[in-house]
Amino acid sequence: MRLILGSGSPRRSELLAQLGVFPDEIRPPEIDETPVKAELPRPYCRRMAYEKLLAVPRNDDEIVLCADTTVALGRRILGKPQDMGEAAGFLLALSGRRHRVITAIAVAAGDQVWQRDVVTTVRMKTLSNQELNAYLQSNDWQGKAGGYGIQGQAGAFIPWISGSFSAVVGLPLAETTNLLLAAGYPLYQELT
Repeated sequence: MRLILGSGSPRRSELLAQLGVFPDEIRPPEIDETPVKAELPRPYCRRMAYEKLLAVPRNDDEIVLCADTTVALGRRILGKPQDMGEAAGFLLALSGRRHRVITAIAVAAGDQVWQRDVVTTVRMKTLSNQELNAYLQSNDWQGKAGGYGIQGQAGAFIPWISGSFSAVVGLPLAETTNLLLAAGYPLYQELT
């Protein structure tokens, strides 16, 4: 079976590599990621992962893995900021507060689909103007839900999490392993 990663995220490729998994091909899907009116963060995230999965063409001998990571502040969805101003707004809203990071995964093989989502609670310290401006100037916020990446410079802003660190980065490793095994991917073949 060939593994297709339906994501252009370098972080997801790096996380898979930690499992010793190297996709045969990367096929990032193009979908509209606009939330529907009054959509809650967790159902939104699950829908995004599933829609990405449907948008990736695959052959019968291929397993496709897609994921979506969403930052939720209460009922508000904080996606990838469009510009520095929006990133600043997200970070100021998160500053000194707890929020949730939801990562949904979807795997398809044959005519079967497996899905799972993981919710992690994250606390961001109160950011000083100096910290906020330095982080914005680093451009590390680009392409990251909520305007920050816990695995980069913003890790210094996160004193506490409850849940899966790898899910906050973009792919919950334990759950991803289980879905790949369910889909028939030979994850531990060399060990047996």
